Amino acid sequence: MASMSDLVFLLLIFFMLTSTLVSPNAIKLLLPSSSSKTMAKQSVTVYIDSNYNYFVEENPVAQEFLVETIGNKLAGQTDASIVLRADQSVPVQYVVTLIDAVNQINELTGTKHKVILATKPVK
Repeated sequence: MASMSDLVFLLLIFFMLTSTLVSPNAIKLLLPSSSSKTMAKQSVTVYIDSNYNYFVEENPVAQEFLVETIGNKLAGQTDASIVLRADQSVPVQYVVTLIDAVNQINELTGTKHKVILATKPVK
């Protein structure tokens, strides 16, 4: 009986140690660096500066008017690319706001516009 209890304690210690080594919620996120030279036909360029201001073709636009302004620029096109040039300090929420605006344009007009994130080349 003594050897059986030793075996149980050894198994218990083994499983406790191995379970702490596994981290199910740990995701290592590596931000992409772009070395590709993929070019797309750009129809509209949207800028977001470090002060979180939107610019459509270098004209300042309030966040509430993104759908209207971009929709007017894309009038008559069914499959256009919107190039987003955002400062690297811009939070993701501002990028998502632009994507939501383009998706809203797609729903309203039945088009297939897409957003492309512009990156700088790797040095």
